[in-house]
Amino acid sequence: MSTMTLQELDKTREECRKLISRRALLSAAAAVVPIPGVDVGADVAILMKVIPIINARFGLTANDVDALSPELKKLVIVGGTSMGLGMVGRVLTTDRVINILVRLGAKKLAGKYGAKYVPLIGSAISASISFVVLRKVGNQHIEECYEIARRLALETQRREAVHTIDGSEEGLIREIRG
Repeated sequence: MSTMTLQELDKTREECRKLISRRALLSAAAAVVPIPGVDVGADVAILMKVIPIINARFGLTANDVDALSPELKKLVIVGGTSMGLGMVGRVLTTDRVINILVRLGAKKLAGKYGAKYVPLIGSAISASISFVVLRKVGNQHIEECYEIARRLALETQRREAVHTIDGSEEGLIREIRG
């Protein structure tokens, strides 16, 4: 995994936000369908596809994290679990995605199901709630990926600077002694 510059990270974050907004529109469209469970299934399917894409764009897939040094791997794992969602560098499961949806949008999701049965306006309310919840989950994951990738980039730069200084000092010491 190559580390990204802060400019590359900013660009990636913006691209991922656009991706999430487009996928949240799909979630809203699925919420209009008056069949119970279709919207939740759509939300889970959308997140199961988009979260790995976001992880990959930030260089934080499970394989990327496994390839890191133990110290950097710890930075990713501890950072990912302490920030909230805990989907960075992990293999996703349907249960994990459902738990996150419930945890972040439990009240809104309950309202969405009840709103579906109110003629006309209920579908609009349900679609709006789906859009907001999916975008919230997606954007929170993007921010976690961004922060972890930023920390990795800074730590990598710090290590390279120390290595350069250490290498330069050894050469300088040899020159002085020689």
